[in-house]
Amino acid sequence: MRVAFQGEFGAYSEEAIIMHFGEKAQPVPRPYLKDVFDAVENGEADLGLVPAENSLEGSIVRTFDLLLERSLKVQGETVLRVTHCLIANKGVTLGDVKRVYSHHQALGQCRAYLDGRSLEAVSWYDTAGSVKMIRDEGLRDAAAIASTRAAEVYDMAVLARGLESDNENYTRFFVIGDEDIGPTGNDKSTIAYIVDHRPGTLLESLRAFASRSLNLKKIESRPIPGRPWEYTFFIDIEAHRDEPLMQEALEELRESTNFIKILGSYPRVQ
Repeated sequence: MRVAFQGEFGAYSEEAIIMHFGEKAQPVPRPYLKDVFDAVENGEADLGLVPAENSLEGSIVRTFDLLLERSLKVQGETVLRVTHCLIANKGVTLGDVKRVYSHHQALGQCRAYLDGRSLEAVSWYDTAGSVKMIRDEGLRDAAAIASTRAAEVYDMAVLARGLESDNENYTRFFVIGDEDIGPTGNDKSTIAYIVDHRPGTLLESLRAFASRSLNLKKIESRPIPGRPWEYTFFIDIEAHRDEPLMQEALEELRESTNFIKILGSYPRVQ
């Protein structure tokens, strides 16, 4: 099974693929999130795995934008405990490091560590990619934030571990593909919708679920391009789209919205 992910070998996404799928998976690296969607749509990969949310830094907005734009569906989720390491070329010491490269999400998760040591944070396209770059460039005054797996893949030294600002640092990933997944009895649905622009419509939309005791796990908004101060709402509901109560709720939801897209119904892990 070919599973596309954003980043280089050694990225947290590759680690999540191995954890979720086991040895049957063949990770397929791609530079950007858009490329992961392209790989699945073009048949270069059977599935994709993309980050959806971090417990410290919040949602990965680009993932939700792509789910809204593209036809691929969320088919599953997995959660990875993320432990960040400071990684450098062998022989480099902590005192030598002036700049730290990594993905902006990882830099944000380690902000307290970086600020406390007056280290310059430099955004890079990928955690493992930053390790690879530092190795290839032979940098002696820079380090990267990435996983121990990345250090092993690129034969680099780990200078420090546990850089994240909080020990409860987890990233939730979506498995994406072109098929709908049937109910399992322990499911979640992720939905995007736009309410009518009149008073009370957001409350009406949420009442459709609350009145049926359907548990809302998450709600957040994203600006609609070209329509200032109007928003798309993204919600997670603990139910499958095919469950009778969920069907009723969706029917009622349509009365207070002018756009609905079910991004996927899938087995939940949290």
